[in-house]
Amino acid sequence: MKTGFALQRTEQDLHDLGSFNIQSFCQLQSEQLTSQYPILFTRIVYHDCLVKTHQEVISYAQAQTPFSFKELAYLRTETWLINYPPAFEVQEIKLNDFANFAYICPIGYRNQKPEYIQIVTEVALSLDGQQQLQKSAMLLSKYASIYLIYGRQKTEIQLLEELLHKIGHQLRNSLAMIGLYAHNLYLGLAGNKCQEQATIIREGIENLDTNLNQLIDCGQGAKLRKSSQDLRTLVLESIQGLEPLINQKQITITIPDKTTNLLIDRLQMKQVFDNLLSNAVYFSPHAATVTCSWQIFQDEILIKIADQGTGLSPEDIQKIFTPFYSRRPGGTGLGLTIAKKIVLDHRGNLWAQSVSEGGAQFCVVLPRLKMSGSVADG
Repeated sequence: MKTGFALQRTEQDLHDLGSFNIQSFCQLQSEQLTSQYPILFTRIVYHDCLVKTHQEVISYAQAQTPFSFKELAYLRTETWLINYPPAFEVQEIKLNDFANFAYICPIGYRNQKPEYIQIVTEVALSLDGQQQLQKSAMLLSKYASIYLIYGRQKTEIQLLEELLHKIGHQLRNSLAMIGLYAHNLYLGLAGNKCQEQATIIREGIENLDTNLNQLIDCGQGAKLRKSSQDLRTLVLESIQGLEPLINQKQITITIPDKTTNLLIDRLQMKQVFDNLLSNAVYFSPHAATVTCSWQIFQDEILIKIADQGTGLSPEDIQKIFTPFYSRRPGGTGLGLTIAKKIVLDHRGNLWAQSVSEGGAQFCVVLPRLKMSGSVADG
């Protein structure tokens, strides 16, 4: 039995699960199993985290006559499941009115319901065949776990998108009203030296409207304008923009010499680094060090930004990405929410933690740019 292709597809789809969902993956597995003698029929029962119900896929060997509705209904009753074997343990089962051999290999148990591969064979399954069935079950379990993470992130992204659109709509209405009054004030002050102040108000409203449009764009993952970007260069640009505050507090920021290329939306990802580095500098004591580091793996990169401030409380860690939760006086509480939304849109992840030496650390995982025929690292 060949499982290599399925494993390869799993690795390829870690960052693109939307195009190859769990139903497609289970269908591929069932077809691969039934293409191997002596398997005549394969039925996979799995839990789809996106629709939040158990589903099934069925495949027949090429020469096998499909089972009747009554036979399939009997299999779905699971009355034949007398006991519950451990996950990945192949067990022969007795099926009423079935003359063939039958086996089950559990994938796992979710919501008090079993997920499993069920096969019907023409002859008894060999030891090698049982081992291949176990491998398929393990592969499905791995994919299901990855897909569960994807489902949770997709839900989180949808909630953040709804929130950003709602905030954007409310702010846009308020800005439009303020802009109208500012324009009327400008017209009413013609020839008055205070007209210049009205002009400043109008320009401020226009800048806020531009920033609001950027905020709303961050809420739409489909609008990402991805291109190959050098990580170290991008971080240095964010540091340069913070130089006044860095110099005022005499903060030292360390970054690695090694770099790598990322396929990202440059403006949005710079917003992430601007926010994380700004927080690190703000919460650092005078003359402290902010450490920016990264570890480059085959398919992804782990970026860490750590400060030497007071650290994060358990409440901070739980709520820090929640909209309107802020530890900075006068902060909007949206910076980290938007940062996480941007990272999730890039099929990465962002989380916070306290470090044992004191201070806070933010970790970003992003997929790496795969460059065929060349080396991505510097």
